[in-house]
Amino acid sequence: MKPVKQEDSLGCGVACMAFILGINYQNSLNFFKDGRKKANKAGFFCREIVMALEKAGLRYEYKYIKPKIKKKIYKPNTIVFLRRSKKYPSGHYLCRADNKWMDPWINFPVEEKKAGFRRSLPGKPIYAIFKHL
Repeated sequence: MKPVKQEDSLGCGVACMAFILGINYQNSLNFFKDGRKKANKAGFFCREIVMALEKAGLRYEYKYIKPKIKKKIYKPNTIVFLRRSKKYPSGHYLCRADNKWMDPWINFPVEEKKAGFRRSLPGKPIYAIFKHL
């Protein structure tokens, strides 16, 4: 699958959802309440991504990553949220696919955004959004 580039400064969660659904960023944005505004100003909480995935017909849940669920983040189509850091002041969402991480803004903080795949996470994941069992 082709990586999906985030088109807004805080739209990494939207891009991850678009990647899972196999749709473009703009169509994915329509599943979110106040999507355009939030993708530019506030970003999205895990529960908002779960609700958007449900609107699209997928059952997902989110959890804080504790040692006993750490292995679940490596399942395909799992979205992780990296904690806020110097590198990612607002945190960052990435999606698991083909034993790699789809990063919707792999060249952050360069303004001309590019999406791509990385072998390992560029920060510490604290939340996971995964298929509801």
